[in-house]
Amino acid sequence: MLFPFWGSLGIVSMLFLSLHKNLHIVLALLSLTAGSAAVAIADVTVDACVAQNSGSHPSLAADMQSLCALSSSIGALVGFSLSGILVHLLGPMGVYGLLSIPAGLVVLVGVLLKESQTYDFAYQQVLTSHLTAFVNRSVSKILILPQVNQNLTDAAKAMWNTLKCPEVWRPCLYMYLSFALSVDIQEGMFYWATDSKGGPHFSKESIGYISAMASIGALLGAILYQYGLKDHSFQDLLFWIQLLFGLSGMLDLVLVLRLNLKFGIPDYFFMVIDASVSKMVGRLKWMPLLVLSSKLCPPGIEGTFFALLMSIDNFGLLTSRWGGGLLLHFFKITRTKFHNLWLAILIRNILRITPLFVLFLVPRSDPNSSILPDEKSDSKEMTETPATQNENIELVALVHHMDR
Repeated sequence: MLFPFWGSLGIVSMLFLSLHKNLHIVLALLSLTAGSAAVAIADVTVDACVAQNSGSHPSLAADMQSLCALSSSIGALVGFSLSGILVHLLGPMGVYGLLSIPAGLVVLVGVLLKESQTYDFAYQQVLTSHLTAFVNRSVSKILILPQVNQNLTDAAKAMWNTLKCPEVWRPCLYMYLSFALSVDIQEGMFYWATDSKGGPHFSKESIGYISAMASIGALLGAILYQYGLKDHSFQDLLFWIQLLFGLSGMLDLVLVLRLNLKFGIPDYFFMVIDASVSKMVGRLKWMPLLVLSSKLCPPGIEGTFFALLMSIDNFGLLTSRWGGGLLLHFFKITRTKFHNLWLAILIRNILRITPLFVLFLVPRSDPNSSILPDEKSDSKEMTETPATQNENIELVALVHHMDR
């Protein structure tokens, strides 16, 4: 049900952007937000399924996340390889129209996906409740709304009780800080790379090809994690990856200071290396955090809680972009002025290493074992209410079976 609805929303929003030339900025932002929401809902639904399976099969959590990362990297490789060519041939509006095709594939997945009877039963109850509300609103308010409110309250209590557990809030705090402190200054780097005076003056097609090669780095990072790093403890692995993440940023400094030309390395070749290494290290950093997040989800509310964890991570990324924008503004770095860009890169690299000081928040445990304490992972009170103790709760259904 989720896939067809949100996929259809993505189709409509992308076609709306592609068919209107002089679109008002507010409508354009709303369309882009709707398209992003459609992708996010489909993504978090898949992540919820992975988190649920990770809870029932802890030893396969890393393997499932690696499979998702490999699929994502292959898709990014294909997309970036075609992006520059398509923008050149069709223009931005034509590309927006083509983006409705992936949204259509999401609808197709939703149609072909075979769901269990529990899902169908829940949706039938929701449909019945709406029909009942239409026929008799007073009865609906008495019978349905209290049950929905109770389920919302139970889900909120379960999430709050889980967040209060030190084994949960400490890793969540680290994940937020690790993203927030790694300030994002990619906009400054992009304008510098396409500048005709201070930078190498790359074209749109060149940027697309460089991004495609960088996706190969992300693919290599997922393979490296799967076959060499997945069995290491979270704390030890994140220590070396975070350190490598800070050191890899020095490649940007070498590029901006034009030191690569002094060693006879062309800008294009060096930027491909830079982007590939950055994507590979970023993937290596992201993989253990995904596995850790899947293991923090208590049974019964995997989808809801995993979405909460991803919201924390995304808020960290948003904070990183805000911090990067403030850093560029402080050093007066614009689309045409890049005199202090090297200093912004240096500060960013130093900030990338600062999460090492709070690494003690991450458990030093085997990634193939469970992290939650027994009372959190086995307690029926967190996943079942007295009225639904015999029901199988999946993705926190808000309306359960009601006696007629």
